[in-house]
Amino acid sequence: MDVLVLGGTGFVGRHVVQALGSAGGRPTVFARGVTLDELPAAVERVWGDRNSGAGALDGRSWDACVDVSGWTPRQVRPFAEALAGRVARYVYISAVSVYGDPTERPVRETHRLLPPQHHGEPVDQGSYGRLKVACENVVTSVFGDRCAVLRPQTVVGPYDSTNRYTNWLDRAASGEQMLAPGDGSDHVQVVDVRDLARFVGTVLEKGLSGPYNIAGPRLTWREFLDALGAKKLVWVLKEQLEGMDFNELPLYRPELGPRAALMDVCVDRALAAGLTLTDPATTARDTRAWSATAGVPLALSREREAELMGRVSGGV
Repeated sequence: MDVLVLGGTGFVGRHVVQALGSAGGRPTVFARGVTLDELPAAVERVWGDRNSGAGALDGRSWDACVDVSGWTPRQVRPFAEALAGRVARYVYISAVSVYGDPTERPVRETHRLLPPQHHGEPVDQGSYGRLKVACENVVTSVFGDRCAVLRPQTVVGPYDSTNRYTNWLDRAASGEQMLAPGDGSDHVQVVDVRDLARFVGTVLEKGLSGPYNIAGPRLTWREFLDALGAKKLVWVLKEQLEGMDFNELPLYRPELGPRAALMDVCVDRALAAGLTLTDPATTARDTRAWSATAGVPLALSREREAELMGRVSGGV
């Protein structure tokens, strides 16, 4: 199968390209050439910018397109319309952020989406979900039942240059005393990038259509940190964390706090369609093998972590 991947040299894209190639596919990557390209030499590259239109793809056709780099409708619409008659299927990688902050749990594909936002850049936390909804609408309006929309939870794994996951993984690997947020009973949910990438291949192979939530096992924070191999934990209760910037504690959402419902995402539909999930301890092991030398900075400085742990008396 000949597959065009829009954005295939970064994190999610590189894993999608590798999964398609391992399954016997022939991926072509459309990318800017900015991210370090470590893909096999046999992978065809087409260089271009999403913000400059789809002209670089003129005269070409593929069996399918996988869009991992469409952040705004302005980027997505020209490519969807240009490829409508030149690819049989279109897979758009969206996000669970399209649900906003739902009150009903678990979060299913049938939940109401945020109102779409058709204009506006740069993409930030306030606009990200709304722009993704608008992008989904563009793709479905152009391709109808020839498209699938994948809505992953936070994607983690090797080559993830953010520190959302590696912040906790690298601190756990140090073997030193470390902060643990809450009391261990709040929940966290992520998905291994390789599970998402393999499911992209499943979607194409089976000709699946419509929306699919993609998320890994729902773990308590105690289970999550145990899977990372953390040993010396100092639990700092959410009341003791009030007033701080929770960007310093990535992935942590107190159980009844804002957007906590997005840590309770139902993936039954994807599992029934063939999604397979990696054991969290395996994700941690493989990601640590990469992050040990990747130099991704911590989200929470050691000084700030020590100050927060100092609010707790005893209790390692």
